[in-house]
Amino acid sequence: MLLDDARQLADKLRSSEEYTTYCEAKERAYASKATAALLDEFYALRMKAQAASVAGTPDAEVTEKLQRLGELLQFDAAAAEYLMAEYRLNALLGEIYKILAKAVGLDLGSLEA
Repeated sequence: MLLDDARQLADKLRSSEEYTTYCEAKERAYASKATAALLDEFYALRMKAQAASVAGTPDAEVTEKLQRLGELLQFDAAAAEYLMAEYRLNALLGEIYKILAKAVGLDLGSLEA
């Protein structure tokens, strides 16, 4: 029933242009060991920055490092393409979540923009 519908949606997501583009871009970006290392560092810093923000203690040094690394990754075509594809996939997933939340009257509060 409902879970079957969710599985069908998952199948549609896996065959979507956003997901296909994301997977291809990720493969290209991670083909380079140097780019892979920078991306891994970027994600680790992003997690630290998010954790600090949620805890109410933003870390300016981590945020600055994250910003500089993000700027550096924009100069790597494969990394920039991957990050943009990831952003588009996350935006799609966010829209799906909003639709589901609205259907059941869930207040997203500050998550809505």
